Amino acid sequence: MSEAAGLPGEFARIARHFRPLAGPGALGLIDDAAVFAPPAGCEMVVAADAMVAGVHFLPDDPPDLVARKLLRTNLSDLAAMGAQPFGYLLTVSVPRDTPETWFAGFAAGLAQDQAEFRLSLLGGDTTATPGPVSLSLTILGTVAPGAAIRRTGASAGDGIWVSGTIGDGALGLLAARGEIADPGGVLADRYRLPRPRLALGRRLHGIAAAAMDVSDGLVQDIGHLCRAAGLAADIEAAAVPLSPAARAHGRLLLCLTGGDDYELVMAVPQAREAALLAAARDTGIAVARIGTFRHGPPHARVLAEDGTEMPIRAGGWSHFA
Repeated sequence: MSEAAGLPGEFARIARHFRPLAGPGALGLIDDAAVFAPPAGCEMVVAADAMVAGVHFLPDDPPDLVARKLLRTNLSDLAAMGAQPFGYLLTVSVPRDTPETWFAGFAAGLAQDQAEFRLSLLGGDTTATPGPVSLSLTILGTVAPGAAIRRTGASAGDGIWVSGTIGDGALGLLAARGEIADPGGVLADRYRLPRPRLALGRRLHGIAAAAMDVSDGLVQDIGHLCRAAGLAADIEAAAVPLSPAARAHGRLLLCLTGGDDYELVMAVPQAREAALLAAARDTGIAVARIGTFRHGPPHARVLAEDGTEMPIRAGGWSHFA
């Protein structure tokens, strides 16, 4: 007999779909909270992100991809701080008529990425809502004491480096909506399934003076690093790496400001650039130098090839603008 048999609906659903995802600290998802000891000699890193249907994903996106995007966007925060994944807490709010097949697909997506990134579910909550599907995930990771990479460490003269390519996520949303051509679905895949740069992030201690992930737009997120360090930044538009699929659309401004890239942006002193390039080679994750931090009022400006500043009205996404 299934262990979900005889349980009220919500608890049967938890037993059926989420208990198989639970790690030892979750206590079988029977108690009110998880109990675990952090690995010896490590500090905990904790972050949380929410996703809402129609805002962060399309209402008809497959539930397994929705689950994987939710987990991966949080893993990207760990990557930016150089952390190793440990576990996560999950809150799922869905309309009452959500079918069991949606939950099965959602749990299958989580299971797939738990296996890839080596972490497990620690607990959470499920609720009904009259509104759209609303999801929240709290990620836990570990770092060696004092090794977490923060936003505050950039200095004038540090290079601005990014991983991967920029703009695929923003263009991917347009592709997923059918608004632009996307042969092979390359761009839509990057929107629906971010690639958290965990392997590179774990190599950045002692290399990157500051880092964060690019989620709300490259220009805006570099602006966050500027404010954290009290510096200005010059971004060389021509140096920003674009994928062939993104370059084909010629929408540079959207690539610079659109967000949903989940790549890393880093401040790297010149003396450590060789170490960064070695880490990139070892992890198979491309990196590119796209600008420089300098003294000046905290602000990120974008320079065209002739050195003139490009007009940027909004550097990125804001939920409340």
